[in-house]
Amino acid sequence: MSIDFGAFNNWGALKSVAIRDIDAAFVSDAKIDAEWKDLNYHSRPDLALARQQFAAFEAKLRAAGATVIKLPANPGLTLDSLYTHDALVVTPKGLVMPRMGKPQRRKEAEVNGQALAGQGFPIGGLIGGEGKLEGGDLVWIDRNTLMAGVGYRTNQEGLRQLGALMGPSVEIRAFDMPHYKGKGDVFHLMSCLSPLDRDLAVVYPPLMAARQVEFLESRGIAFVEVPDDEFESMGCNVLALGPRHALMVDGNPKTRKRMEAAGVKVEVYDGSEISRKGEGGPTCMTRPLIRA
Repeated sequence: MSIDFGAFNNWGALKSVAIRDIDAAFVSDAKIDAEWKDLNYHSRPDLALARQQFAAFEAKLRAAGATVIKLPANPGLTLDSLYTHDALVVTPKGLVMPRMGKPQRRKEAEVNGQALAGQGFPIGGLIGGEGKLEGGDLVWIDRNTLMAGVGYRTNQEGLRQLGALMGPSVEIRAFDMPHYKGKGDVFHLMSCLSPLDRDLAVVYPPLMAARQVEFLESRGIAFVEVPDDEFESMGCNVLALGPRHALMVDGNPKTRKRMEAAGVKVEVYDGSEISRKGEGGPTCMTRPLIRA
């Protein structure tokens, strides 16, 4: 079986998206108790409330017109498997299964890749050896240009292998990520950059490379800047449901107001248990597979 495939931008209307719901990721109170500290969660998630919040989040994806594909549970997965964006990379040659920079998460790529292959999605290869790659460090600028962040989760070898798998039709433009809070922190390229349209992005410039800012400006991309006091509350982690139609964690009113002033329709969800405690916002909890 083959299907239509492609999400080679970060802003087109979301047509198909893979998620893993709370019962498949958090599973039980016992699993939460065993893992949340080791995975560097800020505090222990409440399972019942997490279920409620994720159901409301999923409903917003469906209301936007997306077909939602549920990824399975697996004994080798952790709480972090809720954040499906990182564990697969969509390329013109098919889904690439990365070798994730966070060791506890390395089983996810295989589980997610096999599940989607069983539904007809093409597999384009895997990252191995000393390569490290996570989906949160990759942003499509246009159909032939992929911006990448090089840091503790993604390295040059991972990008070299990804480039070889994709072929010469895609140029990877790599920029160094800051040390920020160190190796144990959840910090990706998309922690400080979320596209809203082909010419608009939410950004947090203090944690972006100067060359990166200049490159985006050279491509005609305007910025909605996140204020300092809303960066830690995930004001920069915004999922485009379509061009200038965004979903973000509730509690970032300044950023929301700035996006709306730029012509963006903004929706919010309560993410106290599913986003803030594990530092995984709406981009993290979704693996877009098909966008317009």
